[in-house]
This record gives sequence, C-alpha cells and structure tokens, in this order.
Amino acid sequence: MIDIRAQLDAIRREVSTSGESVSVHLTRSYDSPVEEVWDAITEPERIARWLYPISGDLRVGGSFQLEGNAGGDILECEPPNRLKVTFGGPTSHVELRLTSNASGDTVFDLEHTVPLEMAGSGAGALFVGPGWDGALMSLGLYLQGHVAEDPVAAASSPEALEFSKQSVDVWTEVVDASGTATPDQVAVAQFAPEG
Repeated sequence: MIDIRAQLDAIRREVSTSGESVSVHLTRSYDSPVEEVWDAITEPERIARWLYPISGDLRVGGSFQLEGNAGGDILECEPPNRLKVTFGGPTSHVELRLTSNASGDTVFDLEHTVPLEMAGSGAGALFVGPGWDGALMSLGLYLQGHVAEDPVAAASSPEALEFSKQSVDVWTEVVDASGTATPDQVAVAQFAPEG
C-alpha cells in the first residue's frame, strides 16, 4: 500500500514563466547515492522496471522512445549529474540534475520547459506535473526495492489513479500560488480531456 500523502509531500514543486516559456520544476530526495540514481534513470533495463520500456540510440546526439509515451533527442549528458533531452517535441526540454546532499542522499531536480505558446499559461503544468509526480514516486519505490511486475499496469491501478487525482489538486494549488495563470485558465486545464 502506497502512502499517497507522504509520496506527494516528498516532492517540492514550482511553476514559473520566463519570457516566452513556462517551466515546471520538481525536486525530491532519494536515500540512495547519486551513482545509483543515475544508473536507475539511464540504464534501459532499469528504466523499464520503474517507468516504461525504452529504446533508441541512447547517447548524446541520439534519440529515445519510451514505449507508449513520449520520445525525444538526447541533447546533453554529464554522468552522473546532468541529462538534458527533448521530450515529446523539439521545443519541449527536460533537464535532470542529480546532486549529493550532506547525508549522502541524492537530490533529484527535474525541470520541464516548453514555449508559452504550447503551454498557454502556467496552467499547462496540470498537463505534465502529475505525470512527473508519478514518475518520481515510481523511481523512489524502485530505489527502495519495490519493483512492479508491470510498471505500466501499476500506473493504472486504483491506487495510482487516486495518487494522480490528488497530484492534480496539489499542482492546482502550486499554479494558483505562482500567479502564472488566471482562475479560468486553471479551470480549463483541470477539466481538459486527456488525449
């Protein structure tokens, strides 16, 4: 049984706009060394155990495809601390940064930036933030030794769906507090059909 509230509370979230872009920023600590977290997010056989199967030419200049999800190009890679990729399109960038804190835990920073034109406003965070919350939760469970037989099926379980619902509520609060979207924009994003 997942402690949904504890999993949601483990993540710090921000939404910001800068010029013509919107960014969501998530930070979470894992009780694992940086090298262990790096391997879990870059080794194909390990990625498939907590996220989705992945294929492609996994090197700088290459591309990747998450089975049943987004793909992109690998722009920068500095093991074991930094990875930057396009995600779902050439103007959608995801940057991952791993650092070690004083206790030896890994601080995992993820920033997903898209053009304002694509996101519409900071309310666009409601389209990607809950998915990233689920990925960070799955990574944490995996690093603790909880491996789902089928991560894709686990993501559709009633428990995971409840996590996603509560995640949308948390992201709505973050967007409201950020001042990057009007109440009407938030309302539209909350109830937009998934597709």
